Amino acid sequence: MQKSAHAVRNPDRRKLLKHALGGAATLAALRAVAADGPAQGKGRIRQTVCQWCFGGLTKTAEAKEKFYEAVAALGIKGVDLTGPGDWPAMKKHGLVCSMVGSHGIGKGFNRKENHAECMAAVKKGIDQAAEHGWKNVICFSGNRAGLGDEEGAKNCIEGLKQVIGYAEEKQVTLCMELLNSKRNHKDYQCDHTAWGVAVCKGVGSPRMKLLYDIYHMQVQEGDVIATIKESIQYIGHFHTAGVPGRNELDETQELDYPPIMRAIADLKFEGFVGQEFIPKRDALTSLAQAVKLCDV
Repeated sequence: MQKSAHAVRNPDRRKLLKHALGGAATLAALRAVAADGPAQGKGRIRQTVCQWCFGGLTKTAEAKEKFYEAVAALGIKGVDLTGPGDWPAMKKHGLVCSMVGSHGIGKGFNRKENHAECMAAVKKGIDQAAEHGWKNVICFSGNRAGLGDEEGAKNCIEGLKQVIGYAEEKQVTLCMELLNSKRNHKDYQCDHTAWGVAVCKGVGSPRMKLLYDIYHMQVQEGDVIATIKESIQYIGHFHTAGVPGRNELDETQELDYPPIMRAIADLKFEGFVGQEFIPKRDALTSLAQAVKLCDV
């Protein structure tokens, strides 16, 4: 039986992909892979990437286009925290915006005086997401600034309840991000999973979830796999990075990502896992290695 053209190309494709994932992920190599379709991994983890971490590769519209082409070649499904101006180029390469932005980190739902501003930003994000078929919009608790955790949670619930019906109507999920207040975001209130889960329970909607940042929660509270298992019904999205330093997912850091990813996959998680590390070495090589490491 005659081999298909795809089968004939497969050996070269495998060689190119091995080259790209093994420490020399040049754009040329990834383009060659992309010519035969994106990399096909195990498919148990739907991976995305945070654009802001790769600022050196996305300074211009032309550079972004190349970046989107490269990440699509790696089998990445989407890009987090991009804007409407980026979306036509992303769609061209089959990418979704896996997390739409809204308001800022420090000024969030934990204070009533911020509710109107935060709700307006979140509604705008919901509208943008719904128009383009995106599914997630980020939101934040805000900083404590002397506010107790119980009162902050109560205020978040009150404010989010006023906008969650709109998210439900538009079939968009709000994801409040968990960030560490120990090193990176001093005084941020949603800094423990239990606090975030309490807010989700208080809002009481399947459209209210957490963005569980593995890096941040390892720094703040540890016990990552057990916490994910206990809280998975309230988690809508994940972010990654190496600890310490928020850099590559490699042998220099303390987190062992394959077991974490297997735990997430075994829980039948259907959302996205976004690569949010800041590369210290060649950015595409580091990204390719992270994608391979998390493909379990």
